[in-house]
Amino acid sequence: MKIGVSTASLYPLHTERALLELAERGIKTTEIFLSSTLELDGEIFASMRRTVRDYQLDVLALHPFSSPMETMFLFGSYDRRVAEMLELYKRYFTAMNELGAKIFVLHGVNADAKCDNARYLERFALLAESAREYGVTVAQENVCYCKSASPAFLQMLKRELGNFGVKPAFVLDLKQARRAGVCPFAIIDALGEAIVHLHLSDGISENTCLAIGAGDFDFARLFRETHVGGVVELYRGNYGEYDELIRYVEILEKLSKKP
Repeated sequence: MKIGVSTASLYPLHTERALLELAERGIKTTEIFLSSTLELDGEIFASMRRTVRDYQLDVLALHPFSSPMETMFLFGSYDRRVAEMLELYKRYFTAMNELGAKIFVLHGVNADAKCDNARYLERFALLAESAREYGVTVAQENVCYCKSASPAFLQMLKRELGNFGVKPAFVLDLKQARRAGVCPFAIIDALGEAIVHLHLSDGISENTCLAIGAGDFDFARLFRETHVGGVVELYRGNYGEYDELIRYVEILEKLSKKP
């Protein structure tokens, strides 16, 4: 089971610098959170590619900064915007091929969006088909302000995507589940082995996102029930020095090996 740290945990540090900071501290597994289309090519992207190569990093997933656009573009009613978003995400898939990333993290539509399940499934399938040509899996993340906050919606995706020729895949984000008032283990019960990636954080009832070890979440149970790798994803105010991230990975690695 591979456990690492997302570059998002160092935001707003520039992504290529965040990746290097993690690599220099001996963290071998990561998720790259791209924060601008400027990071998809040119010297910025070349710098990230060198870091991945030189430090032999395992990039589990890529997360696009453009997630808030998905409601209006990918899942909206205007066909040209759908086509534009698909072309943009092909650029992400190309970058993923060069970085070795296999999982593309999707937020989807906002909870109040006028997008029924039929349209959602159709557009998800379009994106998944495009990603498949690059060897990439599109994985739906549970997000507190999106339709995906609901375990029932996630179950619907798991049940129906096969009818569109798509193997369902999901990212479980612990802090997003807490913020939605949903027990993460209820999501695990709903999705089972379709969960392919984890966003890891600790928490308590009064604070939904804390550094690993600062809350009361049962990580040992999580790893017993999911058997997949993931990354620590915190906000910059949740911890002190970058070196603390190494300790969080070590704590989680030990817990993942508990019987």
